[in-house]
Amino acid sequence: MTITALKCVVVIKGVRIHLSISTSPYTGDVGCHNHHLLGPNVPAGVSRPKAHGVVFRDASGAKHRAYLNNGTSNEIIVSAGALGSPQILMLSGVGPADQLKAHNITVVLDQPLVGQGMSDNPMNAIFVPSPIPVEVSLIQVVGITHFGSYIEAASGANFAGGASPRDYGMLSPKIGQLSTVPPKERTPEALARAVELLENLDDAAFRGGFILEKIMGPASTGHLELRTRNPNDNPAVTFNYFQDPTDLQRCVQGIGTIERIIESNSFSKFKFDNLTLPILLNMTAGSPINLLPKHVNTSTSLEQFCKDTVMTIWHYHGGCQIGKVVDDDHKVLGVDALRVIDGSTFNFSPGTNPQATVMMLGR
Repeated sequence: MTITALKCVVVIKGVRIHLSISTSPYTGDVGCHNHHLLGPNVPAGVSRPKAHGVVFRDASGAKHRAYLNNGTSNEIIVSAGALGSPQILMLSGVGPADQLKAHNITVVLDQPLVGQGMSDNPMNAIFVPSPIPVEVSLIQVVGITHFGSYIEAASGANFAGGASPRDYGMLSPKIGQLSTVPPKERTPEALARAVELLENLDDAAFRGGFILEKIMGPASTGHLELRTRNPNDNPAVTFNYFQDPTDLQRCVQGIGTIERIIESNSFSKFKFDNLTLPILLNMTAGSPINLLPKHVNTSTSLEQFCKDTVMTIWHYHGGCQIGKVVDDDHKVLGVDALRVIDGSTFNFSPGTNPQATVMMLGR
């Protein structure tokens, strides 16, 4: 049995579930607004918990129950992703006790490592308007450096596939770059300002492409917190981009590599002669690729440029890491018949798309 959606509840045999957990025998009293799993340190004298089944709602909102058959080979696999799997554990009463109590969730296990180690590989780019038409190309890896930065590119008219011709598509703050902004600053007003900036850009700003770099790892980590105890509400996530100086140095080296590409003879026909590197850097920093505060002249400091123009490509990982929340076989520590198999178990991610890694993990 595999859980890939958030509208579900994992039932632990020996507890009742409805925004609370007890040690009384399982009664079938199951609610649909919480997810209940258990972690590693089961107190002495308490029987080892076992995942028993799930309760979920389908697309029409109807509630369903599914239970494991008897037998040691039967288990539940949680595969809700780096944001969903730690959320399910927390809603189940497994996580930092103070946070769970703040949401009136009964603490089954004070497991402070659930939701910790959240990471997102920071991505930065330089936008290069082109005087000639260029081939439409979605994100492609074009180089892997020795210092931990992957060089990638996207180009062509409306290169990122946005619905509007006046859009940066996947590089637009309208469809995901909000995650680079601290949660409390992700307001409708901030998004409206970004949309207005997009609408006021010159048409030339949408012809050309981005050359970008994305660092491996990363070394910087953050955390995930519940906003409510409703599984349909997204949690709040802080990734702490560039908190570790190693990540910032890799970005600086990656942007420096992109600068050398732009200044090469081979690239000369794809850029305007009057657009110098400082102009390109400031043009990129001034565009609404994210909602972060801008500095007047980021071209004088690549460190500041990296901080001001950081973007996500949604390769989130962490929160249920191996050796901390699950074991080497991806079994939740301290719980029988339960595994987590997705990117939430990663301690590290390459500088390119981790999709193949996740698929191989599933197989």
